[in-house]
Amino acid sequence: EKNQHLATFARRLMKMRHKYPILRRNLYLTGRYDEELGVKDVTWINANGSEMEQEHWGDTNMRCFGMLLDGRAPVTGIRQRGKQATLLIVINDYHDLVEFTLPECPGGDTWSLLIDTNIADNSEKGCFKVGDSYGVTARSLLVFALEAAAQ
Repeated sequence: EKNQHLATFARRLMKMRHKYPILRRNLYLTGRYDEELGVKDVTWINANGSEMEQEHWGDTNMRCFGMLLDGRAPVTGIRQRGKQATLLIVINDYHDLVEFTLPECPGGDTWSLLIDTNIADNSEKGCFKVGDSYGVTARSLLVFALEAAAQ
């Protein structure tokens, strides 16, 4: 049963990689803020939903963090805004549940759960508002997509 679960999970990841071009970027992620476009390609998020600071990287107790891939970042060397989906990847290496606050991000107000490795059947994905807390179970990986704000 475990092998079947892993195979199913691998198929879901491959489908996700095809559906979301931001997971196949050719440009190296820098995390630098582009003043002209007003965007960072990647932002590292701590469990309280805010951007990680330099001192967080040296914290040996930090076991849960997020990687926000902003779909508005340029996708080529041409300096223009991208139009890809924005994704949040959350990794919890901790042995217990961590409450993770879903961060604010321009362009949307809701995070849609795409994958939670501790949910065997991800048919019930769920949507969560910016600022909501999500219980990230031990030793898991999650992927959320930012949904556009209602007009």
